[in-house]
Amino acid sequence: MEGIKIKRISTTDLPLHEGKAPYWLVKLMKDLGKEVCTIIVKEYGTEEFLRRISDTFWFQSFGCVLGYDWHSSGVTTVLTGVLKEIFKENDLGIFVAGGKGKRSRKTLEELDELRKFNFDEESISKYKYISRIVAKIDNSLIQAGYQLYHHTIFIDYKGKWAVVQQGMNIEDLTARRYHWLDENVKDFVNEPHTAIVSDVIKERVLNMVASESEENRKACVDLVNEGVKKIQRSIKECVSGPLDKWLENHGQRKIPHYMMPREINWKALNELYERKPKKYIEIVEFYGVGPSTIRALALVSEIIFGTPASWRDPVKYTFAHGGKDGVPYPVNKKTYRKTIEIFRDAIQRANIGDEQKLMALKRLASLEIY
Repeated sequence: MEGIKIKRISTTDLPLHEGKAPYWLVKLMKDLGKEVCTIIVKEYGTEEFLRRISDTFWFQSFGCVLGYDWHSSGVTTVLTGVLKEIFKENDLGIFVAGGKGKRSRKTLEELDELRKFNFDEESISKYKYISRIVAKIDNSLIQAGYQLYHHTIFIDYKGKWAVVQQGMNIEDLTARRYHWLDENVKDFVNEPHTAIVSDVIKERVLNMVASESEENRKACVDLVNEGVKKIQRSIKECVSGPLDKWLENHGQRKIPHYMMPREINWKALNELYERKPKKYIEIVEFYGVGPSTIRALALVSEIIFGTPASWRDPVKYTFAHGGKDGVPYPVNKKTYRKTIEIFRDAIQRANIGDEQKLMALKRLASLEIY
């Protein structure tokens, strides 16, 4: 979709924890969260709130301030669920759709409710497209073993938006969170991240949104336009000969990340061929093209045509806000302190009980940096 500007902010890996947040905790989170959200929106505006919610450190800190366990995948699902209820019950200028599991699959249906806020059909279709494409990109173009199970989209009444979604890796029992924001990035498939934050860095990850994958993406488009028979011949060549020689020349054995997928959607590829795609995003958008098809095209393009894909996990920063030892980059104290300042001001001005306010300030104090 032309003309949409996207900014991908960050991702975070968290361990999977079982169980549900107790009702009394969710109620307290809603009470305090309502006050904090109201003050932030009134003082800084809805756009700044979306900008903040798309920042992984701010998001994580918000969960801590409201009283939820910081080191848990549940902070994503519980916090976004609480925010969805807050914005549904209070007219703060932000609409929220989606959620965890079955709720995430109702996102497109919920987006029809934007009609109540004077959004026209064209705008609603745009947000449905955004909801689908960001999920597909994180599921298919960054293949680190995470399957999305949570997806929430925030839209303010000016049309600005942010997305928070999370994937699960059942092998190492971790979850990876993805944040999106509609600022400044013109291309969905070429380095849309300004920060990717993770505790778990995979050794080999097919990363088709990396700048190093640009030539591979172009070759994939050319390959699709050659037709299914050409792709099938190329895959057969990869499996029967060139793959072994290629790996030997690169000093590698047959290792899993270079193995061709067993199942490829040939029907989708044939329909794509008939449409003659000109851009890689057209392949990604197409119904029926998933991780296996994306991977097969990338492997053929690299092994047969010599246009390498990126195999680095797109993690740029360690968890939250940088490392105390400066690796991979120093802690951004200015941003860190600004986050704490915003929370402290909102808590102190919140119309809640003194005990709840004191507990929130104590949790905030544990985040401080000097």
